[in-house]
Amino acid sequence: MPTERISKLLDDIRLLDAGRFELVQALRGIILDLDPSISEEVKYGGLLFSSGKPFCGVFSYAKHVSLEFGEGASLPDAFKVLEGAGKFRRHIKLLSVEDIRGKHVRDYLVLARGLAAEP
Repeated sequence: MPTERISKLLDDIRLLDAGRFELVQALRGIILDLDPSISEEVKYGGLLFSSGKPFCGVFSYAKHVSLEFGEGASLPDAFKVLEGAGKFRRHIKLLSVEDIRGKHVRDYLVLARGLAAEP
């Protein structure tokens, strides 16, 4: 059940752009379905998901949604969709719900969650 802060952020996204709202909701569904222990919170202007420790974030921008991984540089990039050149972070830029399947988002989420669960 989303908190009041999560509901407010989602309402703001919905009012700005129905397509981005649909994309954020689709990502939330996939992430939260990975495991019932996953929690979400509003942080850094987006939604941060944790399983023991944070493993990804969903951020809505003017023309896209970004799925961000704090430890993304440690993820294998078999499908060559991770963007970014920083020391740790990587992201997947999504323009539509169809990008979720096309960019193999669930595969990356499973890997990122696995990294967060490691001691």
